[in-house]
Amino acid sequence: MTILTTILAQKEIEVAAFKQHAPSEVATKKERPSLFHTLRNSTHLHVIAEMKRASPSKGLIAEGANPVAQALAYEQAGAACVSVLTDANFFKGSFTDLKDVANAIDIPLLCKDFVIDEVQIDYAKAAGASVVLLIVAALDEEQLDRLHRYATSHSLDVLVETHNIEELQRALAIGAKIIGVNNRNLHDFSIDLAHTEAIAQAFPFDEERVFISESGIWTSEHAARVAKAGARAVLVGESLMKSDSVQSAIRSLRVPLGVTL
Repeated sequence: MTILTTILAQKEIEVAAFKQHAPSEVATKKERPSLFHTLRNSTHLHVIAEMKRASPSKGLIAEGANPVAQALAYEQAGAACVSVLTDANFFKGSFTDLKDVANAIDIPLLCKDFVIDEVQIDYAKAAGASVVLLIVAALDEEQLDRLHRYATSHSLDVLVETHNIEELQRALAIGAKIIGVNNRNLHDFSIDLAHTEAIAQAFPFDEERVFISESGIWTSEHAARVAKAGARAVLVGESLMKSDSVQSAIRSLRVPLGVTL
């Protein structure tokens, strides 16, 4: 059993429970900017800043973190989007966190979870998300296409996460507009920024799509490296959760966009 398969087995249990009840965490409805258009029209690298208490690979990162205070700090520092982990068992998040953040900020809001069923998308939207994550490695082709169509039909942006060229091709085949490459291997949780550079070489930058680099971004040098490869945003969690100054940390990552490969 890898970390990913362990998490997905738990998601099957959660989905069965979700289907027994309507979402209880209902956020105040807000019109948020489109994440896709925000990233597509930018001249600098954007930051998707993540509220993250723990992870399977690192254990506790910021156990007592207040999601609203963290999200407000991100918004004020210039983040383009806030990502909130809603997985409870492995990341110590919740849909309550998502709802509370949704009520506090006005920028795009990503529900970060391991989505395998439409009911999770219903819960994410009810709690105020404007963006949901679909992980190619966690879904077969039919599931990926079905869930992507379901989310977009409910006026949600979708970040489709890939880890290799084959997964990139699957993301392109379903018409994904926001495609991320996770520099973290979901089977052993090791990190290598070379994943971004490798997938960038096959990315169709001439099409109406945006490319995001996820995980392992700590410094302005890291940001410049993935921007040079063609990324228009980075998804950053652990380094921001541990930073003494969110303002300066986010500012250091908002580097000028590089020339795409």
